[in-house]
Amino acid sequence: MAFVLQSGVTVTCPHGGTATVTPGTTDVVLGGRPVLVANDVTTVAGCAFNISGSPSPCTTVMWQMPATRVTAGGQPVLLSSSIAMCSNAAGVPQGPATVTGFQTRVSAQ
Repeated sequence: MAFVLQSGVTVTCPHGGTATVTPGTTDVVLGGRPVLVANDVTTVAGCAFNISGSPSPCTTVMWQMPATRVTAGGQPVLLSSSIAMCSNAAGVPQGPATVTGFQTRVSAQ
């Protein structure tokens, strides 16, 4: 079991950039905030990563391992155990993001 993520969580790329998650559904809320689902758009700003002096900042986050039994708006909800993989503009994975500040009352599988 893991905790269900809702908007307002802090998502940070491995290079210090901050990600913003835009909830795609507002049908289900926890603590007054919409839950996050697997297809929510997550964008990264402020990433300073570069490869051999050439900028290659993280720009998006792709979520992996959402809930298998709980959905919202027909999409699996994201969990504290879900993996947030950061990618650059070309879609190349650049490492997992850190997710903090999630609620600790509602859990799911």
